[in-house]
Amino acid sequence: MAKEHPVKVRTSDFSVYYGQKQALFNIGIDIFDRKVTAFIGPSGCGKSTFLRSINRMNDLIDGTRCSGKLEVDGIDVYGKEVDVVTLRRSIGMVFQKSIPFPKSIYENITYGLTLTEKRSKDELDHIVETSLKRAALWEEVKDRLTHSAQGLSGGQQQRLCIARAVAVNPEILLMDEPCSALDPISTGKVEELITELKDTYTIVLVTHNMQQAARVSDYTGFFLMGKLIEFDRTRSIFTAPSKKETEDYITGRFG
Repeated sequence: MAKEHPVKVRTSDFSVYYGQKQALFNIGIDIFDRKVTAFIGPSGCGKSTFLRSINRMNDLIDGTRCSGKLEVDGIDVYGKEVDVVTLRRSIGMVFQKSIPFPKSIYENITYGLTLTEKRSKDELDHIVETSLKRAALWEEVKDRLTHSAQGLSGGQQQRLCIARAVAVNPEILLMDEPCSALDPISTGKVEELITELKDTYTIVLVTHNMQQAARVSDYTGFFLMGKLIEFDRTRSIFTAPSKKETEDYITGRFG
């Protein structure tokens, strides 16, 4: 596999345990900068566990531990000197269920910015507009920024959560099944958005929708029972997988 893009995230021999149960087995992968990488596989196969490992969200689950290496820009994410708050600021996350804060649309975008430093109203206004434009939402909400974010439709709420994630200017955007609760039109808008955002961010996407992975990703990894079975360019995974398990999953023989 050609590697003409810089590596943003690299793991070697990376395993995760929840108490006595091993959830990931010796994952070795290179995730490339400013590309969309999708992870597919049946429920419970480890793809979301791996995604949450990148920004250490698994730390929030009691009894979680890991071994091996997971590096972002050559720095071991699990090293003792790493500040988790700073790490999570540089790695945004969009969850399966969009959960806007019970605040205005404007406050949803600015909340993470005002926690760390004082910014002028002009600066905040600019960030809100820029973030909403990046999330393809500005035209729909620009006249109601003071209204509650919870009055938005499901698709709009998910795009608001994407705007909130990009407002702090992360380098990596993690998306955990961001379209699973959305209708086809909203899904299409989020997929268009993913394609546009990859010019600026490294995007890692977990999806149960294989067609979505085929549409939006540059690279695809197939997880099964905590193991990364295969990782390659998306076109190769879907047209000429090298492992029988991958082919069986893609052709619908199980999963």
